[in-house]
Amino acid sequence: MSRRNFLRCALLLPALARAASPTTVSPYPAVVPGHRLIFPRDHGAHPEFRTEWWYVTGALDTPRADIGFQLTFFRSRPGIAENLHSPLAPSQILFAHAALSLPGDRLRHSERSARANLGAGFSTSDCDVHIGAWQLAREGRSSGEIFRLRMHSANFAYELILEPTQPPMLQGDDGYSRKGHVPGLASYYVSWPQLQTTGTLILDGRRHAASGRAWFDHEWSTAILGGAAVGWDWVGINLADGGALMAFRLRDRQGSTVFAHAAWRQADGLVHRFDDRSLSFTPRRFWSSPRSAARYPVELEIRLGAHVLRTLPLLDDQELSTSRPTPLTYWEGLVKLEGSFNGRGYLEMTGYAGHLQL
Repeated sequence: MSRRNFLRCALLLPALARAASPTTVSPYPAVVPGHRLIFPRDHGAHPEFRTEWWYVTGALDTPRADIGFQLTFFRSRPGIAENLHSPLAPSQILFAHAALSLPGDRLRHSERSARANLGAGFSTSDCDVHIGAWQLAREGRSSGEIFRLRMHSANFAYELILEPTQPPMLQGDDGYSRKGHVPGLASYYVSWPQLQTTGTLILDGRRHAASGRAWFDHEWSTAILGGAAVGWDWVGINLADGGALMAFRLRDRQGSTVFAHAAWRQADGLVHRFDDRSLSFTPRRFWSSPRSAARYPVELEIRLGAHVLRTLPLLDDQELSTSRPTPLTYWEGLVKLEGSFNGRGYLEMTGYAGHLQL
């Protein structure tokens, strides 16, 4: 669902929104069923919507096995300064979170933020979003297409090429992904699993050739969390047999499921979908953060009909605490999936360190 990460978490800017006069706020469009997505245009930004994110997670097997990486770009339309005729008006805010999980070591992370046209920007015709030197961009080639991913920070960096090995996966009903039982709680949601990944990882000043597999999510919406929901649990898993699994649930304050959905695509392309009548998430082991005091169910049992799966974190402490543009704490990390089918991917858990504000 962050990163995804649903958080892939498109925050609004609460302080800015509170300062805005109601007369300056333009209405946001609704996400509606039956809307046909068109590519490559819909890989690009949708600035009329309230929130949007481009979310890449993956597992590297070189320079060493089970290195997890994550880079997410968020776009937020806070609904202010929209009557100002200036390219520098803060009507579109971009921010990004990057992380690297090193087994037996620790999670490293970094962040960036800027307003559009002032150190950051996006394309509305194709995937091309950047904040300074951090960038995610699609390139069309005669031999196919690739995504280029680039980020640099003080203690880690990566420059990666993501190459599709199978078609994108339109979540929900042809990309219309419901997030609740109430009409209007939905997003447009596209996943691209099983991306062959090559490039360079820079760690503690040393350059390493890198290779592995990645997962790409692109999601945009106006309303996702209903009044009862405080956060979500989400997984995006590249299965060992070439298939893919996306599953999420929205939780209330008591930890009960408000809404859930999953899609399992077999290696041959056949897709199975599950709703909250045939899908469940059950915590099996918790990890408590010494920083936020949040208690995360890092091992989850996920039941899809007759299939029983379990997440196993490569590192318990994969909590991110960010400050740009507003403070946010969540767990996002590389996990192995075992049970009815096996694989690796990312688990994202939000709302455990406080009610997530979208």
